[in-house]
Amino acid sequence: MHEEAPYRRIAAEIRERIARGDLAPGDRIPSTREITRDWGVAMATATKVINALREAGLVETRSGAGSVVLDRGSPPVEMVIELGLPAHAGGFHGDPTPRLRRPADAELNRDRVVRSAIAIADAEGLSMLTMRRVAADLGVATMSLYRHVPGKEELILAMIDAVFGEAPLPDELPAHWRTRLETAARQMWRSFEAHPWAADPLSLTRPQLLPNLLPYSEWSLGTLRALGFGVDDMMHIHLTLFGHVRASALSLDTELRARADTGVTNDEWADQHGGEIEAVLNAAPERSSALRYVAEQGFDYDIEAVFESGLRLLLDGVAAALARREVSGDDQMDLSVV
Repeated sequence: MHEEAPYRRIAAEIRERIARGDLAPGDRIPSTREITRDWGVAMATATKVINALREAGLVETRSGAGSVVLDRGSPPVEMVIELGLPAHAGGFHGDPTPRLRRPADAELNRDRVVRSAIAIADAEGLSMLTMRRVAADLGVATMSLYRHVPGKEELILAMIDAVFGEAPLPDELPAHWRTRLETAARQMWRSFEAHPWAADPLSLTRPQLLPNLLPYSEWSLGTLRALGFGVDDMMHIHLTLFGHVRASALSLDTELRARADTGVTNDEWADQHGGEIEAVLNAAPERSSALRYVAEQGFDYDIEAVFESGLRLLLDGVAAALARREVSGDDQMDLSVV
């Protein structure tokens, strides 16, 4: 007799918790990262667990909440047969795969596909996003998604565009150049705070011209042009500011993923590894006086404070260039240093 597959066993344990009422409708079930940690299985196995529960009509993925238990009163499901993905040379490959689909989910559109993908990325990270996963979340055949998005790369770009469309820049430009640049940087930072995964796919060298990102570039470059900067300086400042926001968001995403993987916060990690850090500092005291000073004084790492400090320093540099009269400025703008 074959031993039961690990993902089936774990799914059965979670299903039993749902049946007992330990996990009520709307409650979050263990994420894939929590499953890998608590059951000691690989990420691929944890993903199968979530998919099995979803295909059984027990859970769904919600933005900001992860995979949660469905209301028992949800509409009935129907079984559909999903063909394999199209082969590169044409036709189909792979065995037909059964999928559960709710009648209400039969009518797809691009926005539903994008919103489902955002919910998955918010809950478990961009690495867990696949077209098959989105289809399972919506309860439809994977091939039906390709009528709305050409592929995963295009889907991710549509997700990022939707994220920045949630909170657009103000209609009116602030009068002061510094407030303009601060406003754009902070608005972008807020979008990344809500969706940290969105920072990684964006590129400094091969920028994606997304409709809801273009206003940020126009806002920033228009401000710098009005100050009298030439094209090179305009682009250098604009890209440096964008790079700072993106780098801060990447750090935030890394911290959130590490916290989800280990269940340990940044402060807890520092406490756990304090002895190792001390040993390294003691091994070369002549080369670590500044590091030892920081360790002795203590530093409460706050990504928000680091972001704001970096933004202030960058804008101070722009103000210094203006004060040295390296650019002409715009008579219609307040160029005073703040």
